[in-house]
Amino acid sequence: MIPTSFPPRDEIARLSAGMLLEIGAVHFNAREPFTLASGLPSPTYIDCRKLISYPRIRSTLMDFLTVTVMRDAGFEAFDNVAGGETAGIPFAALVAERMALPMSYVRKKPKGYGRNARIEGVMTEGQRVLLVEDLTTDGGSKLSFVDAIRDTGATCAHTAVIFSYGIFPETEKTLGDHGVALHSLCTWWDVLAAARARGSFDDETLQGVETFLRDPRAWQAARG
Repeated sequence: MIPTSFPPRDEIARLSAGMLLEIGAVHFNAREPFTLASGLPSPTYIDCRKLISYPRIRSTLMDFLTVTVMRDAGFEAFDNVAGGETAGIPFAALVAERMALPMSYVRKKPKGYGRNARIEGVMTEGQRVLLVEDLTTDGGSKLSFVDAIRDTGATCAHTAVIFSYGIFPETEKTLGDHGVALHSLCTWWDVLAAARARGSFDDETLQGVETFLRDPRAWQAARG
């Protein structure tokens, strides 16, 4: 079923943040920061992959993501939904099902044997492709997926994620300069507000997280 009517954007953000907290996808630790894939420290970490194990929350968030994309980009804006390897694949499949569209996925690098493909599934020249991922930090990792899609002769002007960090000002510029619009359900600010409302973490932890969110680059620089 294609969803067409859902809460306004701010309510979707509040509910989405609450669901991520409910399943334990959100981790805050200002005293012993996490190390991100970039090698930089962070007092925050989110694991959207856990969502696939919670069918009620998974279904609701995929409805939210589908209607957000259709509201922002149009109800007939796409011909194909592509997931980025690996975290984006299940979410792309679920969104494609809701939008009644073909689904494909994009490898991080060529397969290395056989057809040496980066695109799995059927993607054809001229198709308008929506790239679906679990999250985005500064937007940079999306560009390789977008380029692989465009190499087929298809177009890719939109990417949809469940979670956007929302603290790096270059994110939308990086994507926008590449001709890609970002659609997301919630950010760290929404999660912080939900965590405070729920009492999910102690005040010291939440204050430490807020300090990071207000100037993440300075926070990271101060910690090497």
